[in-house]
Amino acid sequence: MAANASTQPRVLFQTSEKVEEETSQRKLGKLTVKYNRKDLQRRLDIEEWIDGQLHLLYDCEEEEIPELEIDIDELIELPDEEQRAKLQDFINGLLYRMKGVRKMSTTQRK
Repeated sequence: MAANASTQPRVLFQTSEKVEEETSQRKLGKLTVKYNRKDLQRRLDIEEWIDGQLHLLYDCEEEEIPELEIDIDELIELPDEEQRAKLQDFINGLLYRMKGVRKMSTTQRK
């Protein structure tokens, strides 16, 4: 029976290496097409703007800025303008209340 199996006609497809390379390059290309280049650039611009604003706010070098994680997707996913307005009201209220507040020295904290 084993002899019969080896005498069965077989079809082998042999491809050149170039075809395989082209196929793998096309697969990689499809992965990057998934993301809109303009959207990625817009996100990068926003991240750079945030970074620049933190430099201005803290008036320090990049290494000295506290590590913050700002999730742009989370901000985008705020349910509606009302929710965004509440967040903005909170920020404005916090900034208003902080006016005139002085930093406590280490001896006053105890």
